[in-house]
Amino acid sequence: MNFFTWLTTKRKSLATMTQAELRAQEMLLENERNRMQGRVGKLAQEKQKLIDQGAREKTPELRRTYAQQYDLLHTEQMMLARHLNIRSKEYLTVARLRMLRENTQAAGLGTTARTLIRESDLPTIERLIENDRISTEVYQERLDEILRAGQEADQAAAGVSPAAAELLRIWNDMDAGLIKTTQEAFDEAEKRVREREQAEG
Repeated sequence: MNFFTWLTTKRKSLATMTQAELRAQEMLLENERNRMQGRVGKLAQEKQKLIDQGAREKTPELRRTYAQQYDLLHTEQMMLARHLNIRSKEYLTVARLRMLRENTQAAGLGTTARTLIRESDLPTIERLIENDRISTEVYQERLDEILRAGQEADQAAAGVSPAAAELLRIWNDMDAGLIKTTQEAFDEAEKRVREREQAEG
């Protein structure tokens, strides 16, 4: 199942999972990430072997075959590297939430899991994960900003209406470049307000 399909439709979502459940999901993602890393390394070795064979081989037909095999391996490696980048960012998401849950529980703050990741943040996080140009290092920085802003916004939003709080978050997304135009911001604001009204109704 796609990570964000699971994240948003699973009976018990990531936002409400216990510390132990978060850890179990973290281990699953870590194992898959490690498997992908191993495959990427193996593909690199196979490509090197083909280069060595082609250098020794003087027959044009065989060289052409080696070159075609190299191209196939390279294509697979690039596709796998993209999935590895995505899986690494998914792993970071779960690991970061688990650590936040542990810290809040250890501090006795009584903070609920939902304040650690808001529903309105999920589309932003998904876009960051799916964007190939965003490395895991950059993603971790952005994720921490989102989680930190979420906690600050929950406190600041105590004095404003839910619709106003959503608009403040949308403007933050515009500042980050995730929403490009004011028309997109308007459409998103209207969508969020309608969804909130339907949920409350």
